[in-house]
Amino acid sequence: MSAVLLSVVVPVYNEEPTLALLAARLRPALDGIGAAYEVVAVDDGSTDATPAVLARVRAEWPQVRVVRLRRNSGHQAALLAGLLRARGEYVASIDADLQDPPETIPQMLRLARAQQLDIVYGVRADRRSDSRFKRWTAGLYYRLVRRMVGKHVPAQAGDFRLLSRAAVEALRELGESRPVLRLVVPWLGFPSGEVRYQREERVAGRTKYPVSRMAALAADSITSFSAAPLRFATWLGLGGVVLCVLLVLGALLAYVMGATVSGWASLYVAVLFLGAVQLLCLGLLGEYIARIFTATQGRPAYFVSSDTADAPPEVEADSGAPTPLRAVR
Repeated sequence: MSAVLLSVVVPVYNEEPTLALLAARLRPALDGIGAAYEVVAVDDGSTDATPAVLARVRAEWPQVRVVRLRRNSGHQAALLAGLLRARGEYVASIDADLQDPPETIPQMLRLARAQQLDIVYGVRADRRSDSRFKRWTAGLYYRLVRRMVGKHVPAQAGDFRLLSRAAVEALRELGESRPVLRLVVPWLGFPSGEVRYQREERVAGRTKYPVSRMAALAADSITSFSAAPLRFATWLGLGGVVLCVLLVLGALLAYVMGATVSGWASLYVAVLFLGAVQLLCLGLLGEYIARIFTATQGRPAYFVSSDTADAPPEVEADSGAPTPLRAVR
């Protein structure tokens, strides 16, 4: 292991206008820790001038490593790639949009070393900078996740965190190719602490997490960590059976009273309800079958095209499985 105290992983996708601004704030913060560090910028298949900007930043800042993925694999995959290739005793992760302040990272490091913590979460003090819709959906997401997964998931904590080497190696041992890190990391059970901070506006560019991706993240979070949706489908099915029994009793009563012609509205509603219940249950079951199918394929979550720490660069496939990484130790 290289004598690097701190690694900072930055997943990057089409962040051309933000990188210079990020370097201007991140470099002074890291220079102030008084120890060796590295910045692992993971280019997640960017299609703009991001690779060229990263090359310029690296030419002026020798502690920067650039890991390029062959294609856009998604934020969580890019983050996992950086974590597993980082060489530091501690590994922090931060997005390139500067919504999470880089100046907080040294504070995380000091807390982890002073209290012998393996995980330090960056927790938002409030969400005043978000829209009302974003605040409502985020609150709903964390309430739902904490209810199903457990109270150990910190509320208002995303992917801005610091991990010890032991925690990173535990992630490697899991062998899960597509983990939702904001749930997997708390599940590890390592001693943890929190640093609260004020989240800022994105400095430039457009968000890489529109509503569709947030919905996909929520679905992955629920289906990868809990069987609650399947249990919900079971209870929904039982509720449908109870409703059917009541409707049968109502039909028999109507037959006895000679009022069998009426009731088309209740029949219409019952058919629609039962059809919707069946489709919902099939959809929930399909989500889990899809995850099983993906797991059995064994395809890696990402392919590393090059790493500036390698000499010469080579193509490497990583899946998150507990296999040794070449040219990073």
